[in-house]
Amino acid sequence: MTVTEVKNIKNEKTGELELNDSIFGVEVKQHIIHDIVRMQRANRRSGNACTKTRAEVRGGGAKPWRQKGTGRARAGTNNSPLWRGGGTTFGPKPRDFSYRVPRKVRKLGICMALSSRLAEENLVVLDDIQMDEIKTKNFVGIMDTLALDNALIIVDGPNEKLEKSSRNVPGYKVMPTAGLNVYDILLHKKIVLVQACLGQLEKRLLS
Repeated sequence: MTVTEVKNIKNEKTGELELNDSIFGVEVKQHIIHDIVRMQRANRRSGNACTKTRAEVRGGGAKPWRQKGTGRARAGTNNSPLWRGGGTTFGPKPRDFSYRVPRKVRKLGICMALSSRLAEENLVVLDDIQMDEIKTKNFVGIMDTLALDNALIIVDGPNEKLEKSSRNVPGYKVMPTAGLNVYDILLHKKIVLVQACLGQLEKRLLS
């Protein structure tokens, strides 16, 4: 078991905590992390690019000019891909880029990402983080006290005041335990875990 400090929002040590090595002491394998991030980015693609084929553009009913005798190249329709304003050959159509990797691999990837942040000393455990009101200035003050300039804050449940206070501050994201994923962990320099999340993480990742 790895022992880490537990702090409060004033950056004061309030105790120590043992972290489960099955989550925070996993060997990091870059190819697994890469596969999961690639999947997440693919799943976020909208895939809504669309071009019109020669059957979909307007026009094309009458032959532009007679077949012979004009001195011009033969033409049967003005929606040919060769013409300006004509259809597009093999252009993009709406499609779904999403795919899935096995659930066990996704769970393992989260454990690896958390283990990596802990090994880098970029994981902070807080006893709790609550705000009395929705106020961005107060949130920024807490982050300055904790010396965090780019952080993913993982909370144990809905926290409207914290979420709304942080949403206009670039570099920070508040996320419930259920939404934790590899891409967001790697996207932020620091990971802030509320102590109550640890039990939820063990239930989610080790079951």
